[in-house]
Amino acid sequence: MSLAHLLVRQARHDPGRAAILHGDALHATYGQWAARSAGLALRLRQAGLAPGDRVILFMRNHPRYLELMWAAWWAGLVIVPVNAKLHPSEVEWIIGNAGARWAFVTADVAPAPLAGLAHQIDVDSPQASEWLAPHPRPFDVDVAERAPDDVAWLFYTSGTTGRPKGVMITQRNLMTMGMGYFVDVDAVAPGDAIAYAAPMSHGAGIYAIPHVMAGARHVVPASGGVDPAELFALGARVGPLSMFAAPTIVNRLVDHAENGGLAEADAARAFKTIVYGGAPMYVADMQRALRVMGPRFVQIYGQGETPMTGTVLPRQALSDTGHPRFLERLASVGRAQTPVWIRVGDEQGRELPAGEVGEVLVKGDSVMAGYWQNEAATAAAIRDGWLFTGDLGFLDEDGFLTLKDRSKDLIISGGSNIYPREVEEALLNAPGVAEVAVVGAPDPEWGEIVVAFVVPEPDHPARPEALDQHCLGCIARFKRPKRYVFVERLPKNNYGKVVKTTLRAQLDDSSAPA
Repeated sequence: MSLAHLLVRQARHDPGRAAILHGDALHATYGQWAARSAGLALRLRQAGLAPGDRVILFMRNHPRYLELMWAAWWAGLVIVPVNAKLHPSEVEWIIGNAGARWAFVTADVAPAPLAGLAHQIDVDSPQASEWLAPHPRPFDVDVAERAPDDVAWLFYTSGTTGRPKGVMITQRNLMTMGMGYFVDVDAVAPGDAIAYAAPMSHGAGIYAIPHVMAGARHVVPASGGVDPAELFALGARVGPLSMFAAPTIVNRLVDHAENGGLAEADAARAFKTIVYGGAPMYVADMQRALRVMGPRFVQIYGQGETPMTGTVLPRQALSDTGHPRFLERLASVGRAQTPVWIRVGDEQGRELPAGEVGEVLVKGDSVMAGYWQNEAATAAAIRDGWLFTGDLGFLDEDGFLTLKDRSKDLIISGGSNIYPREVEEALLNAPGVAEVAVVGAPDPEWGEIVVAFVVPEPDHPARPEALDQHCLGCIARFKRPKRYVFVERLPKNNYGKVVKTTLRAQLDDSSAPA
């Protein structure tokens, strides 16, 4: 069984059903999609590629991304999805590490040849159209047989603390994620529409799998990215959209609705379900999102090592405002998804009681096979079948997981543990604060001190004295920041996560404003 069989199944059943849209224009029916993917799969085989070979996708979001993904799986190949914002030298390192000789690119992200490749094809070129020419009898092209534990998706981590690691995601991992989506995240009907606004090189791209399973439509915005006005208008035209979004994207959608005076009914016409995750979603932000756009949100927690599959906070929990622990649940990432076990453990992985903070461990058929050509890292990350995520959190008596921080972000000041997210939650409710990120800085007396990087509201600037008083009213004295650094913006990666390594580096610069 291969992921390619999902497309074959839908194309046999209803070849004329709309499948891929570019904006609101039809790009391919399911039959056309299968014919193009089968044609490319056959030509790649004829060019010498064999099952298990790696193919790079270094592209902006593009309707051909989906055709390339399923062509690679049809041929038994391994997809190496690459962040479109990486520097060419970073991409070339991935090419060499993965041993990839072929790449499909868009010219805006790869205007020059990348070293190490035998073939680099611009997906907007006439050459690409020849490679993707539809096969007249696509079902005569055999789908390469793949075992459940064969690698399908070689995903490279962000590499913020060194060279990225290649996460080996198998056919079984992705099938598990796809089927779990229907049970835990959202129901999908034939003809529903998923929009790819977040990068298709990450979680948004593999969410195509459950939507192919259901025979849904796949919508790539004409802009290829996140334009709130475009997404609201597109949803109103093609039907309410489902999509995956980092919290920063959710906030931009809410800003657009709120500042544009849009009602909840406008949000309902544009969006069916917005699945959010990938970075902290603060309670105040989700409360505003629910107030402005209504109950169309679902939170998931996972990692590249257990893609999109860890915990889920469903829309029912997000809407249950009468529950006595509603705010605590809103601050959580929900309960374990059906295909996995979640445990909070100590350094040896031994299970901790409810309420006690430890490392979050995940076990199940979604967990990666390991890191590509890195046995030491694999052995450190997976022990006795449990994935040690590096995230710190606790489970309550009902099994809801609340994350505190990454273990590397924990601040130990005067022997006491301080979780940056708790301080950030407090500061975000202070007048004059638009955004905030908290890190630890070395200190000879305390070991570390708490430093808050604050983006002030433009017309209501915050002052350190006022922020101090605010913190003293809602968190313990020892947790409050010892220093405030006011900045115009926070450094973020392509997925909306604040890059705290950059903030820590700024603290070494004596010219940083205080």
